[in-house]
Amino acid sequence: MERLVIEGGRRLAGSLRVHGSKNAALPILAAVTMADEETLIRDVPNLEDIHVMLDILRSVGAKVRYVDHQVYIDPTSIETTVIPDHLMSQMRSSIFLMGPLLARFGMVRISKPGGCSIGSRPIDFHLKGLEQLGAEVIDRHGYIECRANRLRGGAIFLDFPSVGATENLMMAACLAEGETVIGNAAREPEIRDLAAFLTTLGARISGAGDDTIVIEGVRRLHGGQFDVSPDRIVTGTLLIAGAVTGGHVVLTNVRPSDSTAVIMKLREAGVQISASRDILEVRESSELRAIDRVQTAPFPGFPTDLQAPLMALLSMAKGTSIVSETVFEDRFRHVPELLRMGASIKVDLRTAFVRGVKELSGAPVSATDLRAGAALVVAGDDIVARTKGRRARASPFSTVCYCTLWNIVDA
Repeated sequence: MERLVIEGGRRLAGSLRVHGSKNAALPILAAVTMADEETLIRDVPNLEDIHVMLDILRSVGAKVRYVDHQVYIDPTSIETTVIPDHLMSQMRSSIFLMGPLLARFGMVRISKPGGCSIGSRPIDFHLKGLEQLGAEVIDRHGYIECRANRLRGGAIFLDFPSVGATENLMMAACLAEGETVIGNAAREPEIRDLAAFLTTLGARISGAGDDTIVIEGVRRLHGGQFDVSPDRIVTGTLLIAGAVTGGHVVLTNVRPSDSTAVIMKLREAGVQISASRDILEVRESSELRAIDRVQTAPFPGFPTDLQAPLMALLSMAKGTSIVSETVFEDRFRHVPELLRMGASIKVDLRTAFVRGVKELSGAPVSATDLRAGAALVVAGDDIVARTKGRRARASPFSTVCYCTLWNIVDA
């Protein structure tokens, strides 16, 4: 199950409910460790990263049940705050457990986290912020250990609006003594989701979604119930897939306001998209057009996680598009694979010049990371030419994408 065979040239049509956000669910699951009662999280996607996080929670002693996209977690039985190496190495998001475990139990020990290889993603912002909250941080022999009898609120300014650091520090500050102010905080929708969840447990948080977040520490967090917000990256990927294949796709359970940058760029490329309160619809477009410039940026800018799928679309758009990656320095690893399929792309440092071609052809390609895999599936799903509204198969060959299957499903 480590490859997908994609027969191109088929128009996507139909309706699909977008599942809960992986990037929102992971920190929420980590935050449950601060509660002193059982908690229910609904609309949790059935993905490998989620199950790794649940295995980590089980490994420290929490009682966990996953039933039909609902997760019941009883954290009262947690008996250790040392995260097993083999689980830490499987997923970078395991770093989210550092803040909440430290805040509740006074100590946590982790090994350096793993994850997709898309460039340097240091955890310095996490560690520096915890130190500013009064933690002692010891980094040696491949392990990071943090200790604090009780964290103390304080002023933290992030040099970069890191989503992970903002979430980790926000969780830790919930049980800290006094007020914590996080400046230059990330503004992603997942930050708002985490804050809303923590608030249901009794936390006092204001400003989530803005660049300054204020947390007033409390003594305890109780249990509760929460629904994870829809996955905006899955939403964007499906919109792009529908557009590439000239399909008619209706997505339900979405938040169009979370995907504004993506919708605007797709419309600029000639894609017909209509939006209502919780529905997005993409209709067949006669011709895809190049986009003058796309530049990834923290929210509300264009998301780096959708840069690769959008590049697959632009590979078949009329004209030359310019794509700049400002978030991760090594996130053009999908380009050589698209070239194998006949794309015309030139890369200069962090900028790619994408000249649209009339057709792509099937080829064996490799998914170098999660979102690159999504881009190759999008490209392989179509492999068609567009001429004055008439669509023709560009190649009789299949695209074979070698990857870990769950990474592609996850995208």
